[in-house]
Amino acid sequence: MKQKQSRRQGSGPTIADVARKAGVSPMTVSRVINGESNVREKTRDTVNAAIKALGYTPNSAARSLAGAAQIKVGLLHSNLSASYLSAFLIGALEQSSRYNVQLVVEHCDAELNAEAVAMRLLNGGVEAMLLPPPLSDLPAVLEVLESSETPAVLIASEMPRHNISVVKIDDSQAAYEMTRHIASLGHRRIGFITGDRRQHVSERRLEGYRQALADSELAHDPELEVEGLFTYRSGLKASEQLLDLKHPPTAVFACNDEMAAATISVAQRRGLNVPRDLTVCGFDDTAVATTVWPELTTIHQPVVDMSRAAVDLLVRKVRAQRAGEAEQGQQVQLDFTLIRRRSDAPPQ
Repeated sequence: MKQKQSRRQGSGPTIADVARKAGVSPMTVSRVINGESNVREKTRDTVNAAIKALGYTPNSAARSLAGAAQIKVGLLHSNLSASYLSAFLIGALEQSSRYNVQLVVEHCDAELNAEAVAMRLLNGGVEAMLLPPPLSDLPAVLEVLESSETPAVLIASEMPRHNISVVKIDDSQAAYEMTRHIASLGHRRIGFITGDRRQHVSERRLEGYRQALADSELAHDPELEVEGLFTYRSGLKASEQLLDLKHPPTAVFACNDEMAAATISVAQRRGLNVPRDLTVCGFDDTAVATTVWPELTTIHQPVVDMSRAAVDLLVRKVRAQRAGEAEQGQQVQLDFTLIRRRSDAPPQ
């Protein structure tokens, strides 16, 4: 009687063969193949020797499956407005659940301990980092990521670099279009409340505002540019400063919705009607934009989609890294939209 041929006859060695020869478990062999760090050096050498002796070639499907194992991603944030952080977390958590990503959310103080918290996350097994502003522009944290070769995605930051990707919108063009819109209503004195000037997005929005003034043939008045910090309280102070001018603006464009909401509050406290006496516009289109009255004309920044795209990039990068494949940092630029509501009108 003809003996039934074995399925493995004539096929190459398997991961189980390597495990038997090395005297370890198949899981340990998988970790060595995928370059995971939680294997002792002596064990790694033994497994690699067994792979060489048997002439084992890792199966691409098996490696892809190994790459799909849970990924631990750190989301580090500092001084984000509550509405921006809420939107950002919604997108990040939704996308993490799709990819079997464990999202570790940590708060830090950008001035005091951001570098130390980033190091603690990495030492705790985080494989990749997600950094919204202002941390996406903080050199100390970026140095930690680059020196450790940790995959990262920066939100609203500079151009990508090795192992670090960027997700952004065109902040300069967005601010340009809003300023042009305000000018098209007939406003000649347009106040601008910047965000923290140390952040890339703040400078880019200021560039757009200034270029729109020039293209609208409006004079640039430095008095109309007041610095805020992307917080409601800083918006109160900045709008007071603008409205105290001898020739105050007839419109104020704030670098985010929270500072715009603060401007509406100050204007109403002074007996001004928004938008009849003062047009106020914001940026981001977070929940604040539709909870103040009048509702804000603003730039819709797709914060939820940006965080989803960031998780996508991180998952792809970590899986490529586990498979021993090189993948450079990338840039993803999403679209913005000017949303017109009830806080803008022609000047009286």
